Amino acid sequence: MTEDVHVINRMQVFQALTDEQKQILMDNSAISRYKKNEIIYKEGDKPTGLIFLAKGKVKIYKEGVGGREQIVRMARPSGFIGFRALFAKQNYLGTAESIEECEICTIEKNALFDVIMQNGKFALNIIEFLASELGFSNTRTVTLTQKHIRGRLAESLIFLQNTYGYEEDETTLKVYLSREDLANLSNMTTSNAIRTLSAFAQEGVISLDGRKIKIEDMESLERISELG
Repeated sequence: MTEDVHVINRMQVFQALTDEQKQILMDNSAISRYKKNEIIYKEGDKPTGLIFLAKGKVKIYKEGVGGREQIVRMARPSGFIGFRALFAKQNYLGTAESIEECEICTIEKNALFDVIMQNGKFALNIIEFLASELGFSNTRTVTLTQKHIRGRLAESLIFLQNTYGYEEDETTLKVYLSREDLANLSNMTTSNAIRTLSAFAQEGVISLDGRKIKIEDMESLERISELG
């Protein structure tokens, strides 16, 4: 399939594979499409393969006390989701949901593991990717537990900019989250997120237009994040 070839060749981690090994993964892959707010997998589900996000944006969250969500990760195209559970041979610890129309490629786990066993360089690439993601997760954990509300929200806005970038105007974040999602990403209540966003807007750090957020003063936003 043309789409599978495009997906497999899109990410650097696959470049260590031979043409034959790439073909094995392509032959054991499936393309799926999701509309906005559709569930890709649920907490407790068993992984069937390695999920590659080809198009769209995805949030991964866990349900906490009282059913409140905590967003633990935001994914962008040319990235993997749900890989920890797959390689740990465990069920998913969180739920993945599309926040816009998405296209994913799922590589069947047995075929993937066979290729990993055949290709040491590919296995090393996978390990490096997992180690990088673990380092990022550790940093986010410190941020969410040690920073105050302003610092947490500022860090989340910077994180969204680093992950998704800007629209063509070079100031509007290229992702449109609800206030509830912003709160869940920043480990705070929705009301606190709304108040803090309004404060940032009054200070000229950002400007708001519905779900559109413009970063007007990145230097000040970074300073707020650093101060915590």
